[in-house]
Amino acid sequence: MNSEKRQQDMANAVGIVRSLRDIPPAHYCIKINSFSFMVNNKIEDYESGVFEVGGYKWKLSLYPNGNKKRNVTDHISLYLRIADTEALPPGWEVNVSFKLFVYDHIKDKYLTIQDGEIQRFHWMKTQLGFDKFLPLDTFNDVTNGYLLDDCCVFGTEVFVLKNSGKGECMSLIEDPVNNSYTWKIEKFSAVKDEYLYSPDFVVGDHKWKLLLYPKGSKHSKGKVVSLFLELAGCQNLPNERIVYAEFKLRMKNQADGTWSEHGGAKLKHWFGTSSPNWGFPDFKALTDLNNASKGFLVNDAVVVEAQITEIFALAHAHPSLGLTKFHPQAVRSGKKAPWAILFQLANVRKCHQLASILIRLEA
Repeated sequence: MNSEKRQQDMANAVGIVRSLRDIPPAHYCIKINSFSFMVNNKIEDYESGVFEVGGYKWKLSLYPNGNKKRNVTDHISLYLRIADTEALPPGWEVNVSFKLFVYDHIKDKYLTIQDGEIQRFHWMKTQLGFDKFLPLDTFNDVTNGYLLDDCCVFGTEVFVLKNSGKGECMSLIEDPVNNSYTWKIEKFSAVKDEYLYSPDFVVGDHKWKLLLYPKGSKHSKGKVVSLFLELAGCQNLPNERIVYAEFKLRMKNQADGTWSEHGGAKLKHWFGTSSPNWGFPDFKALTDLNNASKGFLVNDAVVVEAQITEIFALAHAHPSLGLTKFHPQAVRSGKKAPWAILFQLANVRKCHQLASILIRLEA
């Protein structure tokens, strides 16, 4: 009973994951045919030969009677050790996810033990693993299958997390400089094309253009003017990248100089290859446009405008995956606001994922 209780206590240890599997360890195994010899001769520490994984050299370190240096006497202690550290550069550190194994001869399965956290090897910590890998009475009990005919098998799998140096920084630009574009369309009544594009204009380091349907698009043809904002050349954005923008579309009352917005609504959209434009299919009724008292059509000319108030897009490809600090104060007038997403592919210790997304949002 005591043995079972201790095993259960170990299984419940924070961050420790135990499981059984059929597949043997992928990277290294130790088979010991005379385990009793090690125990009887009080061999404190057995180190395996060197094996290489992920560009680094490793060893398994087995304490058959427990690691006395850590006051362990009733368990087998098993560790992964990084070898040949003198060949590593100053300040080195290696982030690793690894598993340790012991073979169950009866079930023909491997008991797998893993710390749930990413482990960091460095010059002051060259050995990591489990002081209490397996209780000695559990291990020595032949009915458990770990020690059969004085033979046992241990093993390991090692996965090195390497910093690729790749990443990106997304930044919000609030109230970009020169964020409005006005387009005057003359000889409006003579336009025969189904739609018109404005010249390209630049806001927030991106090129945009207006798309106008003089007699409406899709289901509203012959009844309205349709107006959209389009991200110019979005098909050339790398890696299917998308750009978020908040904007307004409006038409000028040329009689009094005021602007008419479609219900005063601000539009929000992620622009990309699959959705390059966004706006109002029913922007302005043709009856209102042709009503001289409204002031929208003067001297056969129409004036429309786009105002882009916010852009959320790639600021730059991040050369290093260390954290970037942003000033806590909101920045206006076209400067990058402290709203960013950094993708960090390494130097993570508290999760299994090879990539963690660090999000910082500040108003």
